Amino acid sequence: MKELKTITKKQILQWLEEVKDPEIPVLSLIGLGVITQVTVDDSGAVTIDMTPTFAGCPAMDYMVNDVKKVLEEKGITDYQVNVSFKKQWSSNNISAKGRKALKKFGLAPPPKHNMIVDLDILKNVNCPYCGSEDTTMNSPFGPTLCRSLHYCNSCKQAFEQFKPL
Repeated sequence: MKELKTITKKQILQWLEEVKDPEIPVLSLIGLGVITQVTVDDSGAVTIDMTPTFAGCPAMDYMVNDVKKVLEEKGITDYQVNVSFKKQWSSNNISAKGRKALKKFGLAPPPKHNMIVDLDILKNVNCPYCGSEDTTMNSPFGPTLCRSLHYCNSCKQAFEQFKPL
């Protein structure tokens, strides 16, 4: 008789660290905070809930497919991956590890906020390269909906910020 291996939520979360954001390949979906719930029921069925950063996020289908691929590669056949809008995603969901990955990638991480995002939060951004506060926002619209364009007056580097939401 073949022994069944018990899959745990912790194991699933470790596996999902392999799944990267397709637009920011150094940032896992766990670090980004889009994996909002993982459950494993008594029969071993896995359910994963994901919340997009934006309602129209073009990368969401890729993310869902990458999650499914990892589960299947690990031998999980009884699973469900749901895109859920029950709780709105916030940039506060980005983990400390995720914020470090953003900075290392050259994206200024969004500041933590109390769900009030005003123009000052968008304008006052530290440079991810030199840490200077002497930066200028060139445009609130970057190459994707979740980024804005900035320039560091100290080190003369252009950079993007992952927008606070």
